[in-house]
Amino acid sequence: MCIGFPMRVVIGDECVAQCERQGKISSVSMMLVGAQPPGTFLLTHLGSAVRVLDGDEAQAIDDALAGLAEAVEGRSFEALFADLIAREPELPAHLREE
Repeated sequence: MCIGFPMRVVIGDECVAQCERQGKISSVSMMLVGAQPPGTFLLTHLGSAVRVLDGDEAQAIDDALAGLAEAVEGRSFEALFADLIAREPELPAHLREE
C-alpha cells in the first residue's frame, strides 16, 4: 500500500520545490505537476508531487491520516472521518443491479 501526504508549496520552480508539512520543510520533485505557486497544496509520495490538491481535499487527507494514527493508538477517531460516517455506503455503478 502506498501513502501520499499533502504538502504546501513554499517556493520552487518546474523541477523542485520547498514544501511544508506540519512545520517541516522538504524538497519535492515537481516533474509530474510542473511549477506551482506558493500556497498550493500537493499530494506527495516518496519525494515527488503526484498531483495538485485543493485545500478541502488536503484537509480531508490529513484528517484521515490523523484518524488512522488515533485508531492505532486505541483512541477515538470517528470525528476525523465525519465525511464517511454520515453517509450511506454505495456500490460502484458497475456492481449495482439495474
